[in-house]
Amino acid sequence: MEDDPDGRPVRPRARQLDLAFGELGTGPHNAITDVADVAVGHTTLRDDAAGLHSGVTAISHPALAAGTSLPAGLFVGNGYGKLVGATQVVELGLLETPVLLTSTLSTFRAADALVTWVLEHHPGPPTSVNPVVGEINDSWLSSAVPRAVTAEHVHAALRAAGPGPVAMGNVGGGTGACALGFKGGVGTASRVLPGARGGTIGVIVQANMGGTLRLGGRLLRPGDLGLRAAGPVTAEAGSCVIVAAVDFPCSALDLTRLARRLVFGLGRTGARFSHGSGDYGLAFSVVPGPPSEALPPERLSAAFEAAMDCVEEAVVDALLAADTVRTPDGRVAHALPAEAVRARGGGDPLGAGVR
Repeated sequence: MEDDPDGRPVRPRARQLDLAFGELGTGPHNAITDVADVAVGHTTLRDDAAGLHSGVTAISHPALAAGTSLPAGLFVGNGYGKLVGATQVVELGLLETPVLLTSTLSTFRAADALVTWVLEHHPGPPTSVNPVVGEINDSWLSSAVPRAVTAEHVHAALRAAGPGPVAMGNVGGGTGACALGFKGGVGTASRVLPGARGGTIGVIVQANMGGTLRLGGRLLRPGDLGLRAAGPVTAEAGSCVIVAAVDFPCSALDLTRLARRLVFGLGRTGARFSHGSGDYGLAFSVVPGPPSEALPPERLSAAFEAAMDCVEEAVVDALLAADTVRTPDGRVAHALPAEAVRARGGGDPLGAGVR
């Protein structure tokens, strides 16, 4: 069996199970790395015997490593979370550093390590650095070592960042995630915009939220498959961070509007947006500087739709790529079985309703 970029057996993606999301075509890898020069790297920390399931994911671009800021926008669907660097992104509409995704109590170590990395790679000594780090609460699976991520883990993820296929599921910042009652994790997808001017949009999702999985408008609960639901039951804890990249000039205002659609896309999957969930969308363009002209409404609308389609597909792919996790204290987070999804594709009426 073919392996993914992290050497894990490849599981079928949603498209291979006859599910489709929207009408637009994907990039060659159906990943955020289909956007020019965007790179992704993971450091995965997993010790089943110790109950450790954590890590860090880095999303980078050469401009950010060279000290060039990129246009960006941020939308906070629910702010019960930690997103280091958020206020400056909102204020200036700029992204200065790679984006890191990790676990809650490792957020601040990761931010410090990112500053160190920027100082080492910046062409000149900067007087201010705005590290951007998002997080999920993975304590349901990884409470034994709540601050597992170190500076070396962060730097390893940044060094590993590269183009091409992106490892999904129990990797990097998604290692300890639970989503929609199943084992969550990292998912990614891309779309190519229509028309002569085209353009590519890609997203990566750190899926870790409550709710009930929706496929084509119908619900799929772990109990329907004879499985126990994963994640906190009484405390609606969780979080989901989504990062999008586009390869065309875009203003900070339009990127903020695009970031809203990232969070809206979670609603298609059944996310509950509960009190205890931090739900964030961050979008950036790989083209530095303000655009010479505004995006026409029809192109902007196509980008909005593409973003939501990407998020929906990326969440399902994150669940399909995940491995079942069992902790020493008896907790189990079951992966979404491919056969359960396949049964709802093809000739099943549900498959016809999936976008």
